Amino acid sequence: MKSFLFRLYLSWMKFLSRFTTMEDNNIVVLNEAGRSGSNGYIFYKYLQLNHPEYNVTLVEPWPSSHLNWKTWQKIGAAKYIITTHQPFKARKGQINVQFWHGVPLKRMGIMANNTKRRDNQRNANLWHKTADIVTSSSDLYETLMSSCMAIETNKYKKLGFPRLDALKNPIIPKEKLLKDLFNTEDKNAQIGIYMPTFRYELEDKSVMERIKQGNFFAFDDFDGEKLNAELKKRHQYLIVKLHPYEMRLFDNFNSQYSNIAFLNNDYLFDNNYDLYELLGNTDFLMTDFSSIYFDYLHLNKPIIFVTNFLKQYEKTRGLLMGPYEEITPGICINSQKEFIQNLDSLDNQQIRNRRLYWLDLTNQVKGDNYSEKVFDYMTKYLGD
Repeated sequence: MKSFLFRLYLSWMKFLSRFTTMEDNNIVVLNEAGRSGSNGYIFYKYLQLNHPEYNVTLVEPWPSSHLNWKTWQKIGAAKYIITTHQPFKARKGQINVQFWHGVPLKRMGIMANNTKRRDNQRNANLWHKTADIVTSSSDLYETLMSSCMAIETNKYKKLGFPRLDALKNPIIPKEKLLKDLFNTEDKNAQIGIYMPTFRYELEDKSVMERIKQGNFFAFDDFDGEKLNAELKKRHQYLIVKLHPYEMRLFDNFNSQYSNIAFLNNDYLFDNNYDLYELLGNTDFLMTDFSSIYFDYLHLNKPIIFVTNFLKQYEKTRGLLMGPYEEITPGICINSQKEFIQNLDSLDNQQIRNRRLYWLDLTNQVKGDNYSEKVFDYMTKYLGD
């Protein structure tokens, strides 16, 4: 019922917003990706800095039933609507540029084990009718997306993703990131970041209970003090960036450890940062089934894959490719003991070669300035 009422609300607001005057230089970014690698937010900042001749509006959070009428007027008056999740238009004549928010590893839509046929058909119809272009990075990306969303091949344009511009150009120095999150100075610092996927989908209350108790890895052998000591010995620092739902389980975000810090959305929003604008300062990534690792390949730095819930996740939702060990170019661990054992040897030539192999598969758009590529295409070829 809640979903039906919200769709009704959207339909009504779309109808009302059509009575505004649409202008060719109006762009609206509907950002549903928060500040964790948001193509929309990065593209918004690019437009503000480089194209003041355009009126750009950032709408977040999206979708929301709490938007004021002035915001809906801007949505209705926009020539270009930029989206990071489902495509959207308020009226005929608008152009939808669909960024999406990651190279998919997890099954979704038609391919997922935990979706309904009716919802999948509705989504496929929405993509067909609403998305004018879907930015892409490779043939593999297009194959994965179409298998899940039934997107027609002529909608794809290999322009790359704006978030990658931020990845390669950190907005602050590594020293400031270390000072902000760990309140320390260390010339020998090696910073890692742990970014797991949405583990609530496992439908396992014991996992959420472990996280609530501070066991952010949900390892059977988790010992925070021991892990912190091992990191400290090696001048290593670990940033923990959990899904917002999991972060809300903590009473507070203040770490009791010297070399482990929680990164929450308040820090990002207060400083007008996106996570990807900081990610280039890190020295290694830890994740499980998050598509962030495909982007991290652009940095050619070590990646550690946490597999303690692999079988559960494959059963609950599923992965688009496998076997998992073959598609993950890095060390796989399923316990804290294995993590510590590998802290001194996170990388080698064989792993580096595998990273480059997967980078070639997932990125055929060479060069930089992906935001500029998108802007040039949408204004020169779609605006007429």
